[in-house]
Amino acid sequence: MRRIAVVVNPIAGMGGRVGLKGTDGKVAEARERGAEPRAPERAREALDSLAGVGRDIEVVTYGDPMGESIVRAAGFDPTVVGEPSDSDATTSADTRAAVRAFADRAVDCILFVGGDGTAVDVAATLDELDDETPILGVPAGVKVYSSVFGVSPRAAGRIVATFSETEPAEVNDIDEDAFRGGEVVTELRAVATVPVADQRQSAKQLGGGTVETLAEGVAESVEDGVTYVLGPGSTVGAIKERLGFEGTTLGVDVWRDGEVVALDAAESDVLAALTDRNVIVVSPIGGQGFVFGRGNQQLSPAVIERCDVEVVASRRKLDEVGALRVDTGDPDLDAELAGWLQVRVGRYERRLVEVLA
Repeated sequence: MRRIAVVVNPIAGMGGRVGLKGTDGKVAEARERGAEPRAPERAREALDSLAGVGRDIEVVTYGDPMGESIVRAAGFDPTVVGEPSDSDATTSADTRAAVRAFADRAVDCILFVGGDGTAVDVAATLDELDDETPILGVPAGVKVYSSVFGVSPRAAGRIVATFSETEPAEVNDIDEDAFRGGEVVTELRAVATVPVADQRQSAKQLGGGTVETLAEGVAESVEDGVTYVLGPGSTVGAIKERLGFEGTTLGVDVWRDGEVVALDAAESDVLAALTDRNVIVVSPIGGQGFVFGRGNQQLSPAVIERCDVEVVASRRKLDEVGALRVDTGDPDLDAELAGWLQVRVGRYERRLVEVLA
């Protein structure tokens, strides 16, 4: 019998599709922009995967909206060890209280649903308790820079049910205000014990290789009448410069016929800008290899389905990541995007790379 603790940050990721690049201190604004909770759906995917493993699993969780109903809906009969102080406005203090309660129950692993901020709350609390209980994150936040997450919700569910070894991993977080201003300021916040697994994501790298010729090639290939949806990152940023504008380094911009249609666009802005012919240009994020689902949730399934996809990357980055990954939140779309893809690596050169769902 394996005892797994589950805690859900119900507001994690709400700021992503509406262009806020994070939800810390921005929950009200995210709701005003029409944001909907993303974490419960991601939690259910992970728990369905956990339930499907077929091993004896005992689940310990926290009261709604931080786990109980979602755990029961996945077919488990959980032990509920507490509840948030205000179910309508959960905070990091509630997450930390849940972790302390889990530690008292001597669980085998804590499965948390959220982003880097949630990871910090979980890891820092265990550190305060001098407790080395393994943790693993279900990626649901806008920021997922730490190496303590599964590559997808389903992968996270499988890992916590089957892992046999652990290792230390870094928990990083970034300054969201600086992030919204186009600057990445990272800080090592904790070192956590995590399961050893191929499908645990690596820490995100912030640098890239020389991409001048790649950017020239993309700029030379643009077509009249085509709408280009340009993702975040330094590689695509070089393309924006070649197109003649200063883009949003960590956001999504839309360009057509020599004009900027939208800067730092939310999902709704991108959808409004699309025409009959559309191309998304994205680059894998850091050392993880994700082209969708990390830091660019504005590129939602609704956007992707209306666009052709052009993936660009330096040769060095492709050598580092090995394969590309997608985690759009729509398993059918992920399966459709999976397979072998020609990635532009130079002015004219392309490399065949496998995309994994």
